[in-house]
Amino acid sequence: MEERMERLRRESMALPLLPGVYLMHDKAGKVIYVGKAKALKNRVSQYFGSQTNHSAKVRQMVAHVETFETIVVGSEFEALVLECSLIKQYAPKYNILLKDDKGYHYIRVSPPPFSRIAVVMQKKDDDARYIGPYMSSYGIKQAVDEANKVFGLSTCQRPLAFGRRPSAMERPCLNHHLGQCCAPCTGRVTEAEYAERVAGAIEWLTRGSAAMIATLEERMLKAAEDLEFEKAAKLRDRIAAIRRIDSRQKVVMSRVSEQDVAAMVRSNGKACFEVLRFRGGALRDREEFVTDEMDEEDADRGEFLRRYYAERDEIPRQITVDRLPTDAQLLEEWLSQKAGRRVHIVCPQRGEQVQLVTMCRDNASEHLARVLGVSGRDTAALDELATLLGLAQPPARIECYDISHTAGEDAVGGMIVYEHGRPLKSAYRRFAVRTAKGGDDAAAMMEVLARRMTDLKEGVEGFEIAPDLILLDGGEMQVRAVKEVLLQLGVDVPLFGLVKDSHHRTRAVSAQGGELSVQSLRAAYTLVSSMQEEVHRYAIGYHRKKRGKKIGTTLLKIPGVGETRAKALLRHFGSVGAVASATREQLMTVKGMTAPVAEAIKMFFSDNV
Repeated sequence: MEERMERLRRESMALPLLPGVYLMHDKAGKVIYVGKAKALKNRVSQYFGSQTNHSAKVRQMVAHVETFETIVVGSEFEALVLECSLIKQYAPKYNILLKDDKGYHYIRVSPPPFSRIAVVMQKKDDDARYIGPYMSSYGIKQAVDEANKVFGLSTCQRPLAFGRRPSAMERPCLNHHLGQCCAPCTGRVTEAEYAERVAGAIEWLTRGSAAMIATLEERMLKAAEDLEFEKAAKLRDRIAAIRRIDSRQKVVMSRVSEQDVAAMVRSNGKACFEVLRFRGGALRDREEFVTDEMDEEDADRGEFLRRYYAERDEIPRQITVDRLPTDAQLLEEWLSQKAGRRVHIVCPQRGEQVQLVTMCRDNASEHLARVLGVSGRDTAALDELATLLGLAQPPARIECYDISHTAGEDAVGGMIVYEHGRPLKSAYRRFAVRTAKGGDDAAAMMEVLARRMTDLKEGVEGFEIAPDLILLDGGEMQVRAVKEVLLQLGVDVPLFGLVKDSHHRTRAVSAQGGELSVQSLRAAYTLVSSMQEEVHRYAIGYHRKKRGKKIGTTLLKIPGVGETRAKALLRHFGSVGAVASATREQLMTVKGMTAPVAEAIKMFFSDNV
């Protein structure tokens, strides 16, 4: 193993500092990964150095590399074009290939009379008519459903012309009463009338709403001129139905007439890419792809866009993304050349486009959550937090710490754990601060983290799992102090602080060198705010419990005061100080109190002032 890695590293260091494409081969000589590089030596040698900064998928790929070959080209743009071509040719295992389980879809029109229109995944050798194929199911399923409703076509399982003729004596189903079916099963329409409806639906599906409305309006006017007012009224109603469908589709609108909105979220070693396709300003289609995380976030995003548009001829004028990929300019140049016109890749900062990107990310989060069996909201929050903090991947396990004390006395530390965005209460831990004195929160935090990380290194039960992220309730001073402790112990875990505003609400995330605003990131803000509130509740709860035990111990020193009477005194007066200040008459009002015990209480506190 070491011999192989050393050989590969030696060969990669001999590569030129020129742009090109590299192909990784396994023992059988099969191409398992294709990549491009601005400088081949720098890029390829990274794979065979330290593996600590690589994702799990990259480490797995490197473990199977036996040899590699390179192709030097004239520019990075030529490398991009060649990379796309080679990936299409070899379909390497470790590249993003955008394979999904949906396949191609067709519109199936069953044979007449009384044809049905439906979406299917395979063409059969029958007498039906097939229209397609379509790459995405979202838009075509929606369109067929709407066409059936607008033109009143049958979608139920009632027999129409299969072995018998419709009967006028039959009662129509609910779809007819909802105005979504012309009830051919009851003989309410003739075969010719129904065939006309089917032809109209097919024309709408193949030509679009605008062309269909123009045709229907022309036929409506002709019918009116011919004094066929009933026919003209039916055509008018059909035009109105199509316009209602169009207006409902335009609930999600974009001022940019033609664009794709793309976003990526990551969780648990997986990445989900979502694309919302806007045409004519309205949302017309959506696609999502789940794949393993490969490399860096921006590199994954760039590779996804290359894979996605390499397989498509229709490229919009604008591609709106949640974050610009590392090779955005090269991608623009390649897409513009492929489309034969200028294509722009933009990352919006405000306004309507930001809302569309947020919607795209939310959809990607929900889809990835269904795949992983977790909450979409938690997935989105962790992904936003990772992006904000510059983490290589979303943190699966987060530990958050807080210190609680009263004027420096009875200081304690609380540790809470969130796993996959949710509290893991079985992993919560508390610490009694032993060495830090006088309300020094930074020293107390250093002590708590030193003890926790020492237990981690020693494998102490309950502390043997390392966090992916540490958050402290405090600012830069606490972060710097604890960072020194982690460095001394050789623990390499991302560390940040949570800063509150004057209203004790989370204001920002503190790092060494400044603060990062989190309030504009809805999901991430909700997550860190809930963690800060939860760790404060947990720490202060332990502090009060510890302080209460100490106070109770003081009362138990008084002759005649047992646990029951001590609790009654604290419940009545609220604190030991109030008990000490009470008169004999006030003490006698406590349930179960006697004159001798009241006298003993007064004497005890007068002797201990």
